[in-house]
Amino acid sequence: MTEQEYIIRFENATLANENFTLKDINLQIRKGEFTYLIGKTGTGKSTLLRAIYADIPLQEGAAEVCGYNITKIKKRNIAMLRRHLGIVFQDFQLLQDRSVFDNIAFVLRATGWKNKQAINERVMRVLEEVGLADKVSTKIFKLSEGERQRIGIARALANEPELIIADEPTGNLDPITSEQIIRLLMDICEKKETTILIATHDYVMIDKYRARIIAIEDGKVVG
Repeated sequence: MTEQEYIIRFENATLANENFTLKDINLQIRKGEFTYLIGKTGTGKSTLLRAIYADIPLQEGAAEVCGYNITKIKKRNIAMLRRHLGIVFQDFQLLQDRSVFDNIAFVLRATGWKNKQAINERVMRVLEEVGLADKVSTKIFKLSEGERQRIGIARALANEPELIIADEPTGNLDPITSEQIIRLLMDICEKKETTILIATHDYVMIDKYRARIIAIEDGKVVG
């Protein structure tokens, strides 16, 4: 497999904060792959994800994400990198007093979209993909938690990302809704060939919807 077929590549990388250090990270994730990232609380899952979208720097080694060298990435290139990414959060991080439309359109405008009709069409397209086109005018605070996470996924899809990073996307959801979210992400991976990386403790879903597993154990990234 050529280097161009990997969307995430870490080589002998080190990440650290005041609580732990991840050393000798050698990780490769292929384009279009669906992958789980597991590990106990406080072992570094979120830190690894933040390094992938260039929110924290590497201490040592090298890494490339979506064709961008993130080892010593400049601020202007971080913005460019993130146009290739979609991020889904456990706590949704939506604008509660705004409509569904406004939440997704905000992301598009922030990344350079200016044409009103194009924005409208893109918002409706991603809402159709997550099955919530009928909620376009609804305020976020009126939605169920499952619906909010679907809107979070729609927002992540807005710029047609190569890679979606989901940090505990089912952490606040009931089992039935959790299953719907995992199935939705798998469907996106399969139909759109979007790479999906999910950090999760939801071992029931992992067992039911099998995919590659990467684990963080004793300061090491395994798998």
